[in-house]
Amino acid sequence: MFKELPPKRVTVTDAAAAFIDELRAKHGPVLFHQSGGCCDGSSPMCYPKDDFLVGDQDILLGEIHAAPFYISAPQFSYWKHTQLTIDVVSGQGGMFSLDNGSGQRFHVRSRLFTDAEYAALVEQSPERYA
Repeated sequence: MFKELPPKRVTVTDAAAAFIDELRAKHGPVLFHQSGGCCDGSSPMCYPKDDFLVGDQDILLGEIHAAPFYISAPQFSYWKHTQLTIDVVSGQGGMFSLDNGSGQRFHVRSRLFTDAEYAALVEQSPERYA
């Protein structure tokens, strides 16, 4: 039995939090959506909060630096065993993401949950794992 709170599903580095602050200063409140591939690969995409329509199949994975972070249900089924850490690196952001053209882009790092951590997450939200 896991004695502590379950781990967060998504975390953020200090560098990415500072970059979020920069984007928020320019664009207002933001949200994130974990891309499922296609044009921009599997980059975390950052949007103005009021400009992105969250879909019925999108799952709120958590918050990073006070910004909601969503992932599609099919993508979640692939990533449910991992903790995502959002970082920032040099490069070109996704075509529609607010990091595009800034010289920096958001980047996902991941680690597998331990068996105990995963069991605690399942216990917390069994409907997500049915």
